[in-house]
Amino acid sequence: MNCKCTIALVAMMTSVSVMKAQTKDQKFTQLLHRAQGALTGVIVHDVFSPPVASRIYVYPHLACYVVLVRQSARAHRLDDTLKDFPKIPAAPAGKISYPLAALYAFLYTGQHFIFSEKIFADSGVVLISRAKALVGDPKVEARSLAYGKMVGDSILSWSQRDQYASTRSLRRFTHSREEGKWLPTPPAYFQAVEPNWARLRPMVIDSVGQFRPPAPLLYSTDTASLFHRQAREVYAISQSLTPEQRQSALFWDCNPFYVNVSGHLIFASKKLSPGGHWMSIAGIASRQMGLDNLGSSIAYLYTAIAIYDGFLCCWAEKYRSNYIRPETYINARIDESWRPLLQTPPFPEYTSGHSVISGAAATVLTSLFGDNFRYTDVTEEPYGLPGRNFNSFYEAAEQAAISRLYGGIHFHEAVSAGLATGKSIGAGVARKLDISPF
Repeated sequence: MNCKCTIALVAMMTSVSVMKAQTKDQKFTQLLHRAQGALTGVIVHDVFSPPVASRIYVYPHLACYVVLVRQSARAHRLDDTLKDFPKIPAAPAGKISYPLAALYAFLYTGQHFIFSEKIFADSGVVLISRAKALVGDPKVEARSLAYGKMVGDSILSWSQRDQYASTRSLRRFTHSREEGKWLPTPPAYFQAVEPNWARLRPMVIDSVGQFRPPAPLLYSTDTASLFHRQAREVYAISQSLTPEQRQSALFWDCNPFYVNVSGHLIFASKKLSPGGHWMSIAGIASRQMGLDNLGSSIAYLYTAIAIYDGFLCCWAEKYRSNYIRPETYINARIDESWRPLLQTPPFPEYTSGHSVISGAAATVLTSLFGDNFRYTDVTEEPYGLPGRNFNSFYEAAEQAAISRLYGGIHFHEAVSAGLATGKSIGAGVARKLDISPF
């Protein structure tokens, strides 16, 4: 799919019903949803890995929230919750529009984390222009934009101390030749993605070791071993997928850089990351419930925090256990010509990243919106996949997790342990954020 077309479709998807908004607050809320869509579009365009995408989401939404919460007594300011959080500057004297300031803080902060700044800036110009029209006072507009930038600069300064920059200069991961350890997989044989991600500063959890899953099954080539049996399970399921299992795997694929090989021709297809899919679900739920600007900001930010801290914990385990992928083992021990339905991601197997962050995001969203929240997930429609109906966020998380087994890229243990760990992370995040339902 053409990159610009992808961005337009994602932005369009996140701005459904914008014309139906009646009040000024509703119009500002729709602009926030559109800004989130624009950020997702650029993340897809720039092909950021899932962990990096989680970082790109969390800081702009934090900047937005920090502004909006300054005019509300009903929300948690987070000053004492986030690690080493800076003192946020007070608003300038005179009347300001907090929604305009928050929108600008989001856009201003977001542009510092991406490559395609012009594409994002062009979207921002349109959104800010429409936001200014809702304010209608040049002096208020100027003060609001100035305050949004002040907050954005504070958040950017804080982000620069999260250890991300220092991990850019560390040595690349060297894969082991020891049996049972991860090796690059076809078709591109990419090197391991973000092996030092666990070094980054968490948002609200105490440490990446706080939610450590049980150790994976002991590797074995013995055909009677539990390890070999779970590899056989992956292989057997791949041979008898039902249409529903296949569609589920494709719906939750969320591979930001799928490599297509046709003869000597190699090209890539770009899609949402797992975190981007759950951020979309947060937006769908917010719109369905008719949340105001602050409520929507809470849903986005709290989901982003769960995803970000979830990736830190998951990546710590991935490179601690350095576990072999099903594709590598099955090709070596069962069927050398076998290929999974989905493309194996370029990092170790245990635990399943999608399972972890799905469990974490679903737990936070359930804390916000309640259990048995029915919705239709249309996230993948721009990529040609129909929407799917869910009766709860946990139902969606369970489907996302098991889809990795159907797709042939994870063992069952990585899926179940990942989902359980993600739910524990989400519960820990919900406690720290003192979440109460809307």
